[in-house]
Amino acid sequence: MRALISTYDKTGLDAFAQGLARLGFSLVASGKTAAHLESLGLAVEHVDALTDSPEMLGGRVKTLHPRIHAGILARRDVPEDVATLAEHGIEPFDLVCVNLYPFEEVSARQGVTEEEAVEMIDVGGPSMLRGAAKNFAHCIPVCRPDRYGFVLDELERGGEVSLETRRELAAEAFATTAAYEAAIATWFAEREAFPETLVLAYDKVLDLSYGENPHQRAAYYADRGARAHLLSRVEQVHGKALSYNNLNDLSAARLVCREFALPACVIVKHANPCGVAVGATLEEAYDKALASDPVSAYGGIVVVNRDIDAALGEKLADQFVEVLFAPGYEDGALEALRRKQGTRVLVDRERRRPPAQQRGLKRVLGGVLLQDADSEIDDRDTWQVVAGAPDEEQWGDLVFSWRVCKHVLSNAIVLVKGLATIGVGAGQMSRVDAVRIALDKAVEHGHDPTGAVLASDAFFPFPDGPELALGRGVRAIVQPGGSKRDDLVISAVAEVGATMVFTGRRHFRH
Repeated sequence: MRALISTYDKTGLDAFAQGLARLGFSLVASGKTAAHLESLGLAVEHVDALTDSPEMLGGRVKTLHPRIHAGILARRDVPEDVATLAEHGIEPFDLVCVNLYPFEEVSARQGVTEEEAVEMIDVGGPSMLRGAAKNFAHCIPVCRPDRYGFVLDELERGGEVSLETRRELAAEAFATTAAYEAAIATWFAEREAFPETLVLAYDKVLDLSYGENPHQRAAYYADRGARAHLLSRVEQVHGKALSYNNLNDLSAARLVCREFALPACVIVKHANPCGVAVGATLEEAYDKALASDPVSAYGGIVVVNRDIDAALGEKLADQFVEVLFAPGYEDGALEALRRKQGTRVLVDRERRRPPAQQRGLKRVLGGVLLQDADSEIDDRDTWQVVAGAPDEEQWGDLVFSWRVCKHVLSNAIVLVKGLATIGVGAGQMSRVDAVRIALDKAVEHGHDPTGAVLASDAFFPFPDGPELALGRGVRAIVQPGGSKRDDLVISAVAEVGATMVFTGRRHFRH
């Protein structure tokens, strides 16, 4: 038995190589891999001795040779292949262990040069791995360190690796090389806004019990090579396993919470914020967010941007929370929260600067829609006051409401008072219905809309929506503007002495 080993990442390699040698495999390795194995006291045949050709071009060429690839690709059950090996004195390989240059890691570094990134494009490694995967019936392809022990166990138990396992390993190898090529293609394509061919790659992070509904299978995948993702450096310290809907809602809540530097609390239900507030303390922010709509908050996702102390932990333990996400918890808070078996308690240990939101991707029949992320938020300095004159308190609520409204499903209406939502109308086909729902929910939960501000994610096509809000006491409105009937809408607001501000930018979210 003969194994070819060429690895950049040496994680787990010592035990794997020693195990192969113990099972009677002769080892062939290239360059630094050979030196590493020899340092363990293992007998290794060097690739350049096997090929009778030195490494050249600074290591760019070392395994690209017929004596390597014929040994990998030869079919043992095809007489012509066996005869060809014998004619040229080539021995076949029974196992190929390869992992690739860290292109994604290097190309993602700040300040990396094009030359540095290009040097991390592996050529020989993917070629050997693909060859072994193609010939999986005769050659075992191994590309993941977490599979080393599994492969050794099968070899030790039965003296061989089953055909079923070989197929699994081949699939992993092709997925690895495909994702690697995708990362390289994406890096080159970044010079184009929308490349002719879109290549995406994701790595599985978590198997999920089911999808949106119990009859749907599901898993969570992260963008390959992403510096940070939804669950990076996130530790679950209590509660049941995370579900598909939990993760979808958690993503929505985290994006809203990113909008605020002050102590903030975001409560999300079905991917829409139902309560958002900032406060002098985190407890104040939570109280205000919960008061926004305590009925919808039941069984929601709660995300905060400060550590949770014991007092707030007790409050949260009294509320049914599906997922709680915070940068830290005091001991007393965790003790209280652990009394609730159903609450999934997550600690956010990610301290790196959040990456810019990536392009939006939405599945449609037979394809995808791709767009730039709606990551930027408008600065009030660019807004136009078209009616009235907002005071500083109103300005604060206008900016706050606009930041929340951006994350609400369209048609979106958000009512705000005192830097807290008091009513949200989300996902309606009619904008005036969204206004009505937001107002009714505010009153239903004990809020007085008098003096509140209203944010609309897109322009009002008619004065009816603003008139409805103004009639219930709303005193300031922020919206993009741009309707053919803007003059009518502005007049309706000005006639009652209220304020309206145009942002000049729409924030649809479908």
